[in-house]
Amino acid sequence: MNCSISGEVPEDPVVSKKSGLLFEKRLIETHIAMKRRIIQGTQHSSKIPKKLFHKDYGKCPITGEPLTLDDLVPIKTGKIVKPRPVQAASIPGMLGMFQNEWDGLMLSNFALEQQLHTARQELSHALYQHDAACRVIARLKKERDEARSLLATAERPFPVSANAIPANVSGLSNGKRAAEDDEMAHGGKKMHPGITSAIISELTDCNAALSQQRKKRQISTTLAPVESIEAYTQISSHPFHKTSKPGIISLDILYSKDLIATGGIDMNAVIFDRPSGQILSTLSGHSKKVTSVKFVAQGESLLTSSADKTVRVWQGSEDGNYNCKHILRDHTAEVQAVTVHATNNYFVTASLDGTWCFYDLSSGTCLTQVADTSGSSEGYTSAAFHPDGLIIGTGTTDALVKIWDVKNQSNVAKFDGHTGSVTAISFSENGYFLATAAHDGVKLWDLRKLKNFRNFAPYDSETPTNSVEFDHSGSYLAVAGSDIRIYQVANVKSEWNCIKTFPDLSGTGKVTCVKFGPDSKYIAVGSMDRNLRIFGQPSEDTPTES
Repeated sequence: MNCSISGEVPEDPVVSKKSGLLFEKRLIETHIAMKRRIIQGTQHSSKIPKKLFHKDYGKCPITGEPLTLDDLVPIKTGKIVKPRPVQAASIPGMLGMFQNEWDGLMLSNFALEQQLHTARQELSHALYQHDAACRVIARLKKERDEARSLLATAERPFPVSANAIPANVSGLSNGKRAAEDDEMAHGGKKMHPGITSAIISELTDCNAALSQQRKKRQISTTLAPVESIEAYTQISSHPFHKTSKPGIISLDILYSKDLIATGGIDMNAVIFDRPSGQILSTLSGHSKKVTSVKFVAQGESLLTSSADKTVRVWQGSEDGNYNCKHILRDHTAEVQAVTVHATNNYFVTASLDGTWCFYDLSSGTCLTQVADTSGSSEGYTSAAFHPDGLIIGTGTTDALVKIWDVKNQSNVAKFDGHTGSVTAISFSENGYFLATAAHDGVKLWDLRKLKNFRNFAPYDSETPTNSVEFDHSGSYLAVAGSDIRIYQVANVKSEWNCIKTFPDLSGTGKVTCVKFGPDSKYIAVGSMDRNLRIFGQPSEDTPTES
């Protein structure tokens, strides 16, 4: 029989007269005689079982009845010899015991690892939620401060000339603001606050940081090598846009999430999750074709420009949908291009009205609208920020490429020599090269010496080059027209070899846009049918062809 307190065979057994329960003598006597103050001083002793720490001392620990030392009757027994387990009687049995102990230890270790994994997942989720909450709070604070600043500006007395427009004339302006109170009668031009010294300081600091990083930059070891690109073929095709107005004319990729955005002639933009092969959202609102789409690398924003003269800022939500946050109406003609600054706080739009606008992303405010003061009347057909963010390149309808200084909004260089409108421009990641595309092909410019050092004329005189794009590492250059050609980037003196040519599988003969995926692991292509095509390694784990 076992002790009612310890559960073990007692060495000195006693029996309670009242309950008939068997106890170890030293344990039950200690329990009966122990005072609370003694317990408080010795409760951490490992020799006293936890069952003794009962709030009612002097009572039976099992039944709770009053119990004294006189109620205990000792039992005379022989010396108890604990029997040896049967398994311990032989070496195989002992090995079996060890194996069972080892299995139990491994199962316990596995259970602990599962609990650790679950705890890590819960901690990661909590940290993500905390980070998202901090970003939302920061954005709300920034919007609050901007609203206060705008309110303080609006409350100041503003001098109005005699020929100013009437105060009751109102219209739609940026985003959801009701009235264009910044529109004056002097030539009907809008008054913009300008790029402040604080913004210029922010742009300069960003330029210095990126320039320093670029000097130490190493090509990623995960970048797709030339041999892989040579083996690329079409691995999927996804029909997004309407059949009544087919044509994808712009696309962009958000590398951090591997999302692809396309803009079509059907007036819609589509956001596509490439790993899952699912459409996340279709953005409707423009009244004419979507000419350009650009993701903001940080946050959940997408910019779209359109031939309806507007630019829209779309804000992503947790459910995967995108809502229109701002509608920008500062241009008077088709908006052909939009490009985002490296800080992800500002962006520039370029239009056929011959101006480009510099915007604050969070508020949708046009800080300045710049026109060429040389008297030329050409419109802008393309635009791109330099990787360091202090200069902008723009292409025009008159075959010119113009380089602008963002800080003082001045035209610092002009490149000529193209034929027809400049359809696309792209800066190399090293900051030295600029590639431009037009009706006569592609020209490469050395920004250090401001001269053209190489030309590509991949198509006949009737076929324009519609797109040119450096990859994110600056190792490859993609050219698109009646097909897609991939060149390996070299230097000014070395030859830029064409390493792969992909045919236009749309049957239209017009490839309109091309973009490298993360680490050039795939190439996204849009053309004048309604399909987004992905070219990559056939063995990759990619979504099946739609």
